[in-house]
Amino acid sequence: MEWYEEVYRNASAAYDEQPFVKGASGEVDFIEAEIAGDKNISILDVACGTGRHSIELASRGYSVKGVDLSESQLERARKKAHAAGVKIDFEKMDARTLPFQERFGLVLNICEGAFALMANDVEDFAILKGIARSLQPGGKLILTTLNALYSIKTRANFSQRHFDLATFRCTYTLEGVDDQGNLKKLAAVERHYTPSEIHWRLNQLGFEDIEIYACDLGKFSKQRPISDNDMEMLVVARKATKA
Repeated sequence: MEWYEEVYRNASAAYDEQPFVKGASGEVDFIEAEIAGDKNISILDVACGTGRHSIELASRGYSVKGVDLSESQLERARKKAHAAGVKIDFEKMDARTLPFQERFGLVLNICEGAFALMANDVEDFAILKGIARSLQPGGKLILTTLNALYSIKTRANFSQRHFDLATFRCTYTLEGVDDQGNLKKLAAVERHYTPSEIHWRLNQLGFEDIEIYACDLGKFSKQRPISDNDMEMLVVARKATKA
């Protein structure tokens, strides 16, 4: 089992207590504005976790499908959706092998879900390829991911982490508690990307209007350009329409 699978195993309730998951409503405000409130647009939430964005969108009247590799995360997402009175199709699925063909008008991949956690760049690119394939022509991608410019600037301050300048991979010991109170210690590896790398990869997959901004949790916006002071970046891109 890969480290990113183990970290979410039997830890769905603990995940929902993390501070970085508390801003879903504000983030969905931005997502909704990006599609101009069009309820006819179908949405795919890749690596949806416990469904915080999917449920918020569904509660606002959108049709959403959520996919994730963790069955425990999905089970909690289903229970939360039921409690919220919304219907969402949650399905266990590997983001590297998305099977959809031009089905969605919007794809979300938010908060380092799947992308940037893979063992190598080929697997990361497979996620982006699957997303591109899943989108209808003219459809949008909203992605957040780790900013290598920040990591390069601050790497001297990493006391418990190692950032490799040759691979832009950060290795560290991730500690957390599962839903039974058991301590987990996992060897984590994350890929950090420069904005230019993201731009090139998306351009290769037929995306246009690629915009990259600073990522402020809970209040996504296009007001702040990305800089080396920002740990994460917010990416918005549109799949080219067919000629």
